[in-house]
Amino acid sequence: MRALRILLILVVILGGLFVIADRVAVHFAEGKAADKLKASENLASTPDVDIKGFPFLTQLAGGSLDDVEVGIDDYRAATGKAGQTIRVDDLKAHMNGVRFSGDYSSATADTATGTATVSYAELLKTAKSEPTEVAPGVTARIVGLSDGGNGKIKVAVEGTVSSLGLTQTVSVLSSVAVVNDKVEVHADSLPKLGAAAVAESRVREITDFQQAIDRLPGGIKLDKVQAASDGVKISVKGSDVRLAG
Repeated sequence: MRALRILLILVVILGGLFVIADRVAVHFAEGKAADKLKASENLASTPDVDIKGFPFLTQLAGGSLDDVEVGIDDYRAATGKAGQTIRVDDLKAHMNGVRFSGDYSSATADTATGTATVSYAELLKTAKSEPTEVAPGVTARIVGLSDGGNGKIKVAVEGTVSSLGLTQTVSVLSSVAVVNDKVEVHADSLPKLGAAAVAESRVREITDFQQAIDRLPGGIKLDKVQAASDGVKISVKGSDVRLAG
């Protein structure tokens, strides 16, 4: 009995040491991965990297990690226009089947899914906020974007009729969707801008617009989008996503 008790104590101690070693190793790996990702994506701050699953060391020995979560607070995505970026907040991505090279200098995920937010203030930068002529003597511009409820965006449009000295702001509800890898805002119905007759196509040049959100980390792409209280919520996905290297 005494020998069995000693054996059990040794098993418990060794098991505890293994858990400690495993947690130390995963913490070290998370730090290295975060630094590598910061450098490869030119991030302003160090991202959060959380390697899921236990034990980590057996996953490491197998050359593949089951689930890795990456969090980036502030990511500057490309807009398709030279020198212009759009801020993407709270980007969280789940990477599955993460394979890495023998020297751990590069890593690639089989699949990835994630979510992020683009604020209405950021999205407004891409809309026509400068007065644009839509008919003789009539100009219009978007002056605000906000949550319209039920997955819609409320677009505030300011119309000015110069001959009457009249300025009026009206709101329209717009649908938002991913079209051709871009966020598209499309008015469900059009506002009436003063008493002047304005062609629908001219009004839609103001109310409707698209925003590209390109060069996301690892090559992930836009999947879905929905209006929310604090901005546009986007979903992203990808395959063979390169995390580093």
